[in-house]
Amino acid sequence: MSIWESIGLGVLQGLTEFLPVSSSGHLVIAQSFIGEFEQPGVLFDVMVHFGTMLAVLVFFRRELFAVLRACLPGDRPAGAEGLSSAAGRKLAGIIVVATVMTGFLGLMFQDRIYALFESVQTVSAALVVTGVLLFLSDRVREGRRGLENMRIIDGIIIGLVQACALVPGISRSGSTITAGIFLGLKGEAAARFSFLIAVPAILGATILEMRQVSMVSFETMMIYCIGAAAAAVVGFVTIALLMFVVSRRNLRYFAYYCWILACVLCLVNNL
Repeated sequence: MSIWESIGLGVLQGLTEFLPVSSSGHLVIAQSFIGEFEQPGVLFDVMVHFGTMLAVLVFFRRELFAVLRACLPGDRPAGAEGLSSAAGRKLAGIIVVATVMTGFLGLMFQDRIYALFESVQTVSAALVVTGVLLFLSDRVREGRRGLENMRIIDGIIIGLVQACALVPGISRSGSTITAGIFLGLKGEAAARFSFLIAVPAILGATILEMRQVSMVSFETMMIYCIGAAAAAVVGFVTIALLMFVVSRRNLRYFAYYCWILACVLCLVNNL
């Protein structure tokens, strides 16, 4: 892999990991329609996932710090992030619940999900579903609840939705943000929670992939690190963009993209 290929794949990962357009769906498309496409090594995949996780950690550092601080003994008043110790502890518990639900279903249907990565038809149908969810999220009346008002049932439902996003073509960020809005959360609160539960989800996937990692040369590792850095920088910018789009309730534009891509896939696949 060249440096430019590493940067290009890192940029693609940073964009599709967080924009509500399904990164796994785009991977299936690349595998199906690019004849010389070669799946990067597992170590490279681990590195770029680490890069995108780093982007989340940096962008939401205040919220994550508030949750971690709340887990310490004692009660503290709400900080700049608006979370008291009690609210922070409750949010930490909800994040754990959502993560457990995602992990449980993901492991239960792991083999069936892997099989779906061979079907362009599945990706097309899933992209249509993603588009419908994004379009409806702009039509639903925005709720008034913030992170401090979340309930355990919210974590259970959003965790289940996140597990459904393991299907290629279903966007993780798009589906979980939409679920939060449907449950009565403010758009920005739904987006923030979506990214907070992305950290354990990405970390878990990375740990599973690390079991298959093989050693590479120092030069190759440096190239992989450049790709990870590209994923982190682009991921940070992408998160900022998505937060802006959510605040303006413009997710429907991503719905149009998903629908157009699904139509193109169907047409090309039937030629």
